[in-house]
Amino acid sequence: MKVLIIEDEIKTAKELKGLIEAIDNDIEVIGILQSVKSAVQWFEENPSPDLVFSDIQLGDGLCFDIYRDVQVNAPVIFCTAFDEYAIRAFETNGIAYLLKPIDETMLEQSLLKFQHLKSLFDTQKSGYQQKIVKLVEQMDTKHKQSILVYFKEKIIPVRTADINFIYTSNGVVYIHTDHSQFTTQYNMEQLETMLNPGQFYKANRQFIIRRDSIQEVEHYFNRRLFVKLICETPERIIVSKIKAGDFLQWVES
Repeated sequence: MKVLIIEDEIKTAKELKGLIEAIDNDIEVIGILQSVKSAVQWFEENPSPDLVFSDIQLGDGLCFDIYRDVQVNAPVIFCTAFDEYAIRAFETNGIAYLLKPIDETMLEQSLLKFQHLKSLFDTQKSGYQQKIVKLVEQMDTKHKQSILVYFKEKIIPVRTADINFIYTSNGVVYIHTDHSQFTTQYNMEQLETMLNPGQFYKANRQFIIRRDSIQEVEHYFNRRLFVKLICETPERIIVSKIKAGDFLQWVES
């Protein structure tokens, strides 16, 4: 999930970024903007993020000027020291209104609310026809049956059916099978689109796991999940609380 922060106090913005990433390390803060002008320019030049955290009083005006001057398709969680703007906030894209100093519990609840609303609207938009299309896409042969990997100065194909998990560390992506570890030129985002989503799941930024390699799932701290595979992994595979429900549905489906 890609998140944009609009906050004119850089210390406050960094603290908010830290809180968000501590709640869910699968969230990527793609930018911190400090003014109405810079935010308008950013939305004109970049694709919409999944979610925006926005202060209301910025150095060059109120953040509502942003939504007047440019179309913003993402929902917004407003973070402010003032409560008199609540009505205006919900007249725009607001889904939550947090008062400073930001309480971590309230922040976490607002993220859960976003996930719930997203799931709700996605469900409403997807009728039977869309579900059928999704099933067809999962069965479509456009998903790779093999991935090219590097091994002793050779490039060889590894069958996706033989992959237990894919792991990234320090910018290098490793593909693990029962008996071997390989590196590949593809990044995690590319591999996620190449692999059949019915068989592979991106558990977090570090791991893509294959369904048939899952041995068991345990409850972990703060309602997260610990996924144990049939083979050893370089580190624990932790699914965030926000993704836990979706992951368990995937395991069941």
